[in-house]
Amino acid sequence: MAVKKIQFIKDPIHGYIFISDLDKELIDTKYYQRLRRIKQLSGSEYVYPGANHTRFEHSLGVSFLAEKMGNSLKNDEDVEITDFEIKQLRTAALLHDIGHGPFSHTFEALLLKVNKHHEDLSRWLIQKTEIADILNNHGMKVEQICGFIHGNKTIKGKGYLNQVISGACDVDKMDFIVRDSYHTGAEYGQVDVMRILYTMGVINNNLAVNYSALPALEAFLIARVESFRTIYFHKVSRASQLMIVRAMELAEEEIGLLGFQTPEDYVKLDDFTVWSQLLECKASEKIMNDLANRKLLKVAFEREFMTRDDFIQSTLSKKDYRENLIEEIAKEAKVDIDTVFIDIPTLPSVPYSHSIDLPAYEIPMFMREGSKRKKKEVNIRKVSRIFESLMGMMYIFRVYSTARNREKVKKATQKVFGQQSIEKQISF
Repeated sequence: MAVKKIQFIKDPIHGYIFISDLDKELIDTKYYQRLRRIKQLSGSEYVYPGANHTRFEHSLGVSFLAEKMGNSLKNDEDVEITDFEIKQLRTAALLHDIGHGPFSHTFEALLLKVNKHHEDLSRWLIQKTEIADILNNHGMKVEQICGFIHGNKTIKGKGYLNQVISGACDVDKMDFIVRDSYHTGAEYGQVDVMRILYTMGVINNNLAVNYSALPALEAFLIARVESFRTIYFHKVSRASQLMIVRAMELAEEEIGLLGFQTPEDYVKLDDFTVWSQLLECKASEKIMNDLANRKLLKVAFEREFMTRDDFIQSTLSKKDYRENLIEEIAKEAKVDIDTVFIDIPTLPSVPYSHSIDLPAYEIPMFMREGSKRKKKEVNIRKVSRIFESLMGMMYIFRVYSTARNREKVKKATQKVFGQQSIEKQISF
């Protein structure tokens, strides 16, 4: 009798990740191998030299955590989960980022022009390539796997399963907070995610965190906020990302980054190939040379405030509003409009903007009471001052320009806004 070969990958975050035959088949496809050429935090390497990790290892980590959570949920009396469903969760987690474009979230700004998101492309690649055949051969339904990725209700009466990968406190966030902190050295991701994961259960058909894990959950929320401030929305990281977005927009007509028609076309687009194309394109050549030599945009104006005002957020996010504001600032500064940039946390190119915008009170919590240890729902705001303080969204409004025009744009922006705060400017 042949001895089955044990396959595993050594991960710096989670240790040894064991690989099944199904995992190996999926990982060995060219669509999955492409993730090795997509940086997780494109642009952050200009601040943190170690931030060169990719979507490949992040996806492995999310898969590892999804399986751990699935097995842990078996111990909850309100959960009915089969080994096959855990296998489905693991597989969906493995594939959840397969549709990411070049430079990760930075490409989202371009995809928005055709009303697409990387999750739409993940579904497309899974449905239209050999990945669908592999899943079918292992008895899995393609639509169910896609449903887990998107957080759709794929299994009737088991809504909590759809929150494992895409939810208030999901394994995607658990992996990237810790992994991004490790590779940047930012130190904010020293969070005991396993404590949170192993104590999670289900209440009202939703994934919930046990009150006993409150300290770990508080640390996780703080890490999420601080990582956003110091990594995802760092002024230098964002300067490089804004430049890449502008370069892609300028080059789109010439090199047709949105012209892919088949998965084979799309798989050719990665950080290396697109960087080369942008360097060779006349329209984007100057920006890319500046980027290559770290001649980055400079912050001319910055304001930080906390708000959960949906009107302010939606107004700042509107392209027309931003373009009008840019035009007004450029006119006042007497500079080329193309040298003025407005940056806000809700732009599609901002990594993980969705996670920072999630209010803490949307994470369900429970405790066990009495001799029968029955669950009782807990209001997080009543048991933690930290959660109460995190309910406001940290909002950073920035105006960038070139080094040459920085002072002009700074004075112009100050004049445009006058003495009023940004909130009052928008909310009057």
